[in-house]
Amino acid sequence: MQFIKSDINLDFIGKRKIAFIFSVAMISICVVSLLWHGGPRQGIDFAGGTLVQIKFSTATDLKSIAAGLDAAALGNSSVQQFGASTKNEYLIRTDSSITTMDDFNGQLTTALSASTGAEVEIQRVEMVGPQVGRDLREKALFAMFYALLLITIYISGRFELKWMLSGIVAAALATAVYVLNIFDVSIPFLMLAALIVSLIIFWTLELKFAMGAIVALIHDVTITVGIFSLFDKEFTLPIIAALLTIIGYSLNDTIIVYDRIRENNRKLPKQPLSFIINRSVNETLSRTILTSLTTLAVVMSLFVLGGGIIHDFAFALIVGVMVGTYSSIYVASPILLAWQKKAR
Repeated sequence: MQFIKSDINLDFIGKRKIAFIFSVAMISICVVSLLWHGGPRQGIDFAGGTLVQIKFSTATDLKSIAAGLDAAALGNSSVQQFGASTKNEYLIRTDSSITTMDDFNGQLTTALSASTGAEVEIQRVEMVGPQVGRDLREKALFAMFYALLLITIYISGRFELKWMLSGIVAAALATAVYVLNIFDVSIPFLMLAALIVSLIIFWTLELKFAMGAIVALIHDVTITVGIFSLFDKEFTLPIIAALLTIIGYSLNDTIIVYDRIRENNRKLPKQPLSFIINRSVNETLSRTILTSLTTLAVVMSLFVLGGGIIHDFAFALIVGVMVGTYSSIYVASPILLAWQKKAR
């Protein structure tokens, strides 16, 4: 299926400076939001605590529910509406891990019924201890970091035939992170430092394709996490799954463009790299946009019809697909040109 004419010739490379300014502005806004909020708002998966989903038989108000929570001695807790307002469902969060052994459900139901005058149904109770939450948070960061290292090996090997060099670099970085983790270095700081060192090494060793792909993936993840911070959405394990999905999706888009760049570089060896990159992006534009639109159609359906449980997961994918498509065109590919100019 040909979505866009094959002879299209949009000047993507000519607009790369505008795109870079836009990307820097977006990342800056996201980073400021994350710093302002002290990082993403962590759900109980990472922060620890207890989550209770309840449903009332009739409409009620938040003040009555809060009064019932005080009577149930839940401590520092918050309540918010969950799903459509007509369903009368609410989520209760508390920062303490509450045991459900001593008739917790019965006590909470009695307290809420007394304060609201409505029948209460407890639909689910989730509890995560603070140590478990910390372990999950660290494992999530390690999962994304090691995924990026494996991507580095694949990209460098496939497009530059530097399997051994990229493998040694990835192994050295992984070992350094493992050793520093033993000495109880802050994991977020460690991951940030490792990413910076990785980019410096890629630049020094001329792993240009790997660097372009990794910068694009960092760009996508940073903006997605930042938008979650801007909208004050919770960061949970399903969101980590969404981020890993976004990394895979964005990488697939980038590889398609890189493949065409490599082919055109062989066909047109006398043409400047800027011409080859721009032509390659235009030749793959139809496939890129068509893939993104079909993916967005499915994800939008999940977002609208999937219910509250996967609402944030679908939202993360929507943001990630759009940003990932943009970064494959305006971030990953132009970096190759920036590297060539630096080499001259």
